[in-house]
Amino acid sequence: MQSNASYTSTNRWRRIPLWQKILAGLVLGVLAGALLGEDASVFKPIGDIFINAIKMLIVPLVFSTLVVGITAMRDPQKMGRIGARTIALYLVTTAFAIAIGLLASWVFQPGVGLEMSFESGVEAKQAPSLVEILVGLVPQNPIDALASGNILQIIVFAIGLGISLTLIGDKGEPVVRVFESFAEAMVKLTNLVMALAPFGVFGLIAHVAGSYGLEVLLPLAKVIGVAYLASVLHVLLVYSGLLALLGRLNPVRYLQGILDALVVAYSSASSSGTLPVSLRCAKDNLGVSEGVAGFVLPVGATINMDGTAIYQGVVAVFIAQLLGVDLSLMDYGMIIVTGTLASIGTAGVPGAGLVMLSIVMAQIGLPLEAIAVIAGIDRILDMARTSVNVAGDLMVTTLVGKSEGELDEAIYNAPGKS
Repeated sequence: MQSNASYTSTNRWRRIPLWQKILAGLVLGVLAGALLGEDASVFKPIGDIFINAIKMLIVPLVFSTLVVGITAMRDPQKMGRIGARTIALYLVTTAFAIAIGLLASWVFQPGVGLEMSFESGVEAKQAPSLVEILVGLVPQNPIDALASGNILQIIVFAIGLGISLTLIGDKGEPVVRVFESFAEAMVKLTNLVMALAPFGVFGLIAHVAGSYGLEVLLPLAKVIGVAYLASVLHVLLVYSGLLALLGRLNPVRYLQGILDALVVAYSSASSSGTLPVSLRCAKDNLGVSEGVAGFVLPVGATINMDGTAIYQGVVAVFIAQLLGVDLSLMDYGMIIVTGTLASIGTAGVPGAGLVMLSIVMAQIGLPLEAIAVIAGIDRILDMARTSVNVAGDLMVTTLVGKSEGELDEAIYNAPGKS
């Protein structure tokens, strides 16, 4: 009898969609953090183990799926076409994102009437030049790039290797089959790691909720609310709108299909760390082909930072309002241009947006010391902007898949998304 009861409960647990399990872990983590305060940090190692497991997947998964994706296309012209569409969509949505952030701050004025002090000591950061970016794309040692996790260099090496395997024809088939098997194994390992997601999310959120009390959040609640509102609007209006207008796809199905990735992105605050889950969602929930997903998503995790762009727009205007600085139309234009370019260069790791914010602020003459006001709540803002980044990666992947005829609409329109 006890064995049957255990079997029944196990089956019930398996039948629950993963996003619901993760959401339950998130809610329980918030409650644990609220009840235990800083003592909730005792659960942090659980979250750290989960994040380490996710990070373990990134490099081998990106490398293998990119090589398989390139060889599956078997057409360099097709790859160039997909690459051009991908980058164009990422740039357009990033410009929309920062404009929405600026508009939200202008309407709600989160910094008006708020008095806060800040410490000095923030140094200006120099944006890398275009030449430096281009030179840095090509790895001197691909093994070193793989070991250090330099995603941009890994992408360049994987694309070059994939094209070379395609060009040598039958001689490359044995190597291609090895990569296909390796990619399949990494996908299976991703599924195994994702089974731990509800527990990992619980540990991460319990620590965050316990570390940030109301005394820190209340004075800055308005700017947090504006940033979150702008993020939600961007996903619902821009992403859903583009899917409906350009792809003729039901945006509700898209939102259902990306829930797993969004919850992991929100709890981990790392778009690169969420990449294995994003790949799973793209193929299993949205019906995007392995080739398109394996190419577009790693590129997006590196250069698509719409959430970071929203953050930069909201925070730059917030600090200007806080200091009583009136921004001109030229300043707003400069924020859009600089924010778009800076967000592309932002690494997909926690906290990188705070560094890039200094570039935007320097361009419009705001004192960099004021960044210290935001530093205390940066993690909370980081979770929201990472979720937008990941949602954008999956939206562009879906649109590109649709445009190339590599979107299985039967999977996309399936009523149950797990």
